[in-house]
Amino acid sequence: MRRLWRWMGRLFGAAFAFLALFLMAAGVGGLVPGRVADVPPGDDVEIGLLFGPIHVDFLLPADRRTRAALGFAGDAGVPVEEPLVEHFIVGWGARQFYTTAGTYADITVAATLRAVTGDASVLRVDVAGAIPASFDYPRLRLSAAQYEALLDQIVATVDGPPLVGVGFTGTDGFVEAEGRFHILRTCNTWVGRVLRGAGIDAGAWTPTPYSLRLALWRMG
Repeated sequence: MRRLWRWMGRLFGAAFAFLALFLMAAGVGGLVPGRVADVPPGDDVEIGLLFGPIHVDFLLPADRRTRAALGFAGDAGVPVEEPLVEHFIVGWGARQFYTTAGTYADITVAATLRAVTGDASVLRVDVAGAIPASFDYPRLRLSAAQYEALLDQIVATVDGPPLVGVGFTGTDGFVEAEGRFHILRTCNTWVGRVLRGAGIDAGAWTPTPYSLRLALWRMG
């Protein structure tokens, strides 16, 4: 029994050390500049970032370009062409975790372990109306060229058909996406990669929301 307790203590100690190193590296990754695409900057389009405790989504304007680019989401049940829609919410994540955890109360150990060790990925699209003026979230100004590059990368993430009967809000939908999700390649590294591909320096490696916040802070 003493040997078992000693082994468990070492296991928990190793897990704690890994988590501490991971969080330290995530902070550094947000502060270190990454490779950014050479796209002319500007202030033609405003986008937002919606931060949660573990996940960040894009908030995009429902203009003509965005509706056309996200047309694939219509087959997943998203009302892309609805006139009352003013914004789109777009995120990427682990298939089992992302499609079952509508709230944090729904999170299971099995889905979490699958996400940490490796899972297929999905893209989620939802819609929103007018955003209240009191709602505070980070906003970024992009040139038309930067926004086109951002939309192109989102579309390029799609890698399969929509998931039938999966959703949480009645207006959202999921489609199969490119790439494997794991602890080193999270939903937030995807956001950082898309931003860098649009010419925005979002940090070299951003696996956590905190990483992205540090990158935004560094950008001013």
